[in-house]
Amino acid sequence: MKIARFSRIGFILAAAGSAVGLGNIWKFPYITGEYGGGAFVLVYLMTVIGIGFTIMIAEMLIGYLGRLDGAGSFESLAPRFKAQWRLAGMLGIWAGILIMTFYSVVIGWIFHYIVVTLSSLPASVSEAETTFNHMLSEEIGTQFLFHTVSFLIIASILMRGIKGGIEKLNLVLMPLLIVIMSAMFFYALTLDGFSLAWDFMFKPDWSKLSSDAFVTAVGHAFFTISLGTGAILTYSASLPKKSNLVQSSLIVVALDTGIALLAGLTLFTFLYQYGAEPAKGPGLVFISLPAVFYEMGVLGNVFAILFFIALAFAGLTSAVSLTEPMVQYLVDKFSFKRSTSAILASLFFYLVGIIALLSNTTDYKELLTFGSRNFFDWMDYITAAIMLPLGGLLMALFVGYAMPKTQVYAALKDSLGRGFEFWYFMLRYIAPISLVVVMLNLLGIISF
Repeated sequence: MKIARFSRIGFILAAAGSAVGLGNIWKFPYITGEYGGGAFVLVYLMTVIGIGFTIMIAEMLIGYLGRLDGAGSFESLAPRFKAQWRLAGMLGIWAGILIMTFYSVVIGWIFHYIVVTLSSLPASVSEAETTFNHMLSEEIGTQFLFHTVSFLIIASILMRGIKGGIEKLNLVLMPLLIVIMSAMFFYALTLDGFSLAWDFMFKPDWSKLSSDAFVTAVGHAFFTISLGTGAILTYSASLPKKSNLVQSSLIVVALDTGIALLAGLTLFTFLYQYGAEPAKGPGLVFISLPAVFYEMGVLGNVFAILFFIALAFAGLTSAVSLTEPMVQYLVDKFSFKRSTSAILASLFFYLVGIIALLSNTTDYKELLTFGSRNFFDWMDYITAAIMLPLGGLLMALFVGYAMPKTQVYAALKDSLGRGFEFWYFMLRYIAPISLVVVMLNLLGIISF
């Protein structure tokens, strides 16, 4: 089944919406705080530029030439071993839908905090921490309600399709997200804490850069620019003919990285300005920031509402893109109606998401904890640290070794020009070797 076509600007905003999500505004600041700032940021940027950008072009190419869902595009383009390469496409589809099992829960937290900030803000970090932890561990009904709201919104957008749902969503939400984050950033520039935030993010402390930090940086680079999930591949299948894949990749990576750095600088400025701790883990935006916003007075109430709305926008645009590959796969493979496919895919992440939600609660945490992690944390770890780098590795190997070089060159010669051979070398050698080393370290086979 043929996929509806994006307009060029619609594709850019949809791909950017896929990349710009909770990974930029929620996850990037807190893991930067946990791993000491500048050294982590430098490894992250090197990964995005050296590996992420390289593989994004490859992922776009597979979708652009294949014109099908993730699995179908791999299979149609593979000269040999079609069934095996189809499995590579399925890995990305499953990575996206498994990320959604906890991503939807976090979006639910954000919706809840939008409601909370409309009425009151916690007066201190300890009060904010108590409030957040109580919601996480005790308020099952509240989390269930907003997880359900998240599911219903995402499913309804997906049911409307490429033009009527996904493109329209991103044409509205992405510009609004950029406006909100830019306004907060320009205010942060006027504060004394900005210089401290700048030093924290861009002056590397190499003593903080452990092997775990390196692996986290690589995994997060893939998470935040949406590589390995099949989202960029699926969207690229709807690109107009004669599109410039390199230019599109560059715009998406630049937007994604820019917003991550802008969010980090803004949030750390607020934290330093009001004496809060930058390394607060996943609860950073739900614990430290609400207390900081309280200290700002009336302006803080405005910023709190705007911030959580921006966070919701980022979450929804990415959530739709994470689910879309499974939706398109069900349409192509089983000839389901789009509405049926959207409901089935959304129901999967919704129902499994309830398990993730319960694994943080007092009543069910022990039952749903396996080894050192609960179910929620396992979904995050398996997808971001293993499935996404593995998916990126398979894409690099597919375009670099399985597809004929002449076919790849013909598709990219106009946009890459003389840079083709350098990109091809990075794709065939540097990116795969780097990803293999990261995964071997994760498995404990090697250490560094």
